[in-house]
This record gives sequence, C-alpha cells and structure tokens, in this order.
Amino acid sequence: MRASGRKLDELRNVVLEPDVSKHAEGSCLAMFGDTQVLCTASVENRVPSWLRDTGQGWITAEYGMLPRSTNSRIDREAARGKQSGRTLEIQRLIGRSLRAVTDLKELGEIQIKLDCDVIQADGGTRTAAITGAFIALYRALIHCQSLGLVDTVPIIDQVAAISCGLYKGRAILDLDYEEDSNAEADANFVLTGTEQIVEIQSTAETTPFTKNQFFNLLQLAQIGIAQLIDLQKHILKIS
Repeated sequence: MRASGRKLDELRNVVLEPDVSKHAEGSCLAMFGDTQVLCTASVENRVPSWLRDTGQGWITAEYGMLPRSTNSRIDREAARGKQSGRTLEIQRLIGRSLRAVTDLKELGEIQIKLDCDVIQADGGTRTAAITGAFIALYRALIHCQSLGLVDTVPIIDQVAAISCGLYKGRAILDLDYEEDSNAEADANFVLTGTEQIVEIQSTAETTPFTKNQFFNLLQLAQIGIAQLIDLQKHILKIS
C-alpha cells in the first residue's frame, strides 16, 4: 500500500472538466489528484509561414507553471526573459502528442495553439497536460466544425499520458510528487486509444533497471491510459 492508500496500479482521482474557459474555443481543467492544469485551445485562421499554401494545418503548445503552483513561489519565466529547458521539452512533447492523433491535411490551413498552465503541481504535470489538452483540442475542433471551418473533426485517434515508476522496488502507477522525488526510476508514457506509442520518456534515477521491469511499467501505463481514454470518451461523447 502506498502513502496515499492507493493500490500499486491505481490512478489518483482524475477529473477532466471541459469548457471551463469562457473565451477559448476549447478548454479543459485536468485534475490528477492535487495536480491541476488548465488547458485552453485557441484557433487561428492562419498557419506558420513555412506551411502557407500547403493546405496543411498545425498544432502547437505552450506550457508554464504559475508562480505558486508549488510549495514556494517560482518566478515567471517571462520575467526572466527565457524559458527553461524543461519547459521547452514539455511543450514540444504536448505539441507532438496532439499532432500524432490529428489529420493535419484535413484540418486545412488552421493553427490551433494549446496553452497548458499548471495551477497546482503534485507530480505528473506533463501527463495531465497532454490528457487535458486532448479534450481542449477536440472541443475546439467541434467549434471549428460548427463554423464550417472543417467538414469533420479531423481526429484519427485519442491520446493520453501517465507516469509510472519504480518506488521502493515496486512498479507503481501515476506518481505523486513524493513518490516521483524518491523513485528509483520513472517513466512518462504517451499512448493512443489503440495503444500505439507516441512517446516514452524513461530514466533510472539510481541504478539501471531491467527490461522486465520496464515492461511492468508499460503494462501499468496501459492500464492507466485505458481508463483515461474511457474518461475522455465519456466526456466528449465519442465511441
């Protein structure tokens, strides 16, 4: 049993609340336990210059942590004038994950920007951001369809993400901050609704881990992501 009382293969309480932003074309507040990430999708009727006249759309993302999202205040990166390497890595990951399940040709020359702002952090902010950003993207595409900007919603699959790790020698699902800080190994899995792999980030924090241990983490991730995919389906009313 973990400190939280959860089983080894049990997610935190997950809430994906859609349409929380009055102004954004699509939005979702993703809550994984005490981690809260506000995801908004903004639609632009133009694409980056390198995609003009190609008939192809684009999806990109920005990620940030609010000053008091952690137990002590962190400076806004805008005030420092430079994004950290971690921030750049995470926002690129979010963008790649959402592009992987979108038919960009069917999207046409539209750009959708996903902003993922961490309100409160307790581990797994990038995985919550990806899972919630899918909801925001889908809702934005429904909005585009209602305006006649797209004929159909150009989503080819769902996508969600979850963390797993080796903690006190055992494989566990959906690490909170305390577990993540003391894990022997941790991994972030981004998988589609059909269990295809978008990306895996896996690191040994102390000693190397075995192939069998990695496959145990993958199996846990598949269990957790299947539940997240079902939750997305329920919220978006898709089959």
